[in-house]
Amino acid sequence: MNIAILNENNVQFPHPSNALHDGLLAIGGNLLPATLIAAYQQGIFPWYSEDEPICWYAPHERCVIFPDEIVVSKSTQQVFKKNTFRFTINKAFTEVVKGCKFIHRKDQDGTWINNDIVAAYEQFHQLGYAKSVEVWQDEQLVGGLYGVVVNNVFCGESMFSKVSNASKAALIWLCKQQHYQLIDCQVPNEHLISLGATMIPQAEFLQYLQCK
Repeated sequence: MNIAILNENNVQFPHPSNALHDGLLAIGGNLLPATLIAAYQQGIFPWYSEDEPICWYAPHERCVIFPDEIVVSKSTQQVFKKNTFRFTINKAFTEVVKGCKFIHRKDQDGTWINNDIVAAYEQFHQLGYAKSVEVWQDEQLVGGLYGVVVNNVFCGESMFSKVSNASKAALIWLCKQQHYQLIDCQVPNEHLISLGATMIPQAEFLQYLQCK
């Protein structure tokens, strides 16, 4: 199966089922709002490094969290009972994206969130598609997450934490708001699995994206 090479001026994505085993579907295109809208509506997202062309992914299995099934440990329950954090939505979108860009991550040399990504998602946010959750402590932004909303699905992009439990609390708080039928985590890791994330087939995920 060949990787699709996208026209920079006229992006036409192949069906997500055409992705390679690792989820890579296409290369090229652009990060304009219309392109991002078309991508997310089909379960496709950009993920690439600074020195690479734009790479588009559509995993054959999707890591998701059903909000009602979020796992909250006893220690994290105490964080909420003590009102350790204050939460807001869309009050500091750019700061959250930049927090995700610059935060140090264990076993990673850098981040995929380059300047083009920051600019593209800022514009996407201004159009109402990209949203953020902010976590505050003593009036300081200490964590958060951002993503893209498609109907009743919140497609999470990245999160960051400057103090213990901040990003975890952001995700749990988002689930508790019951605004979305599904939280898309894209690809799994041990941290997400410990919070109750599970894997569903691509076809099932695409059905959720169509639900309003």
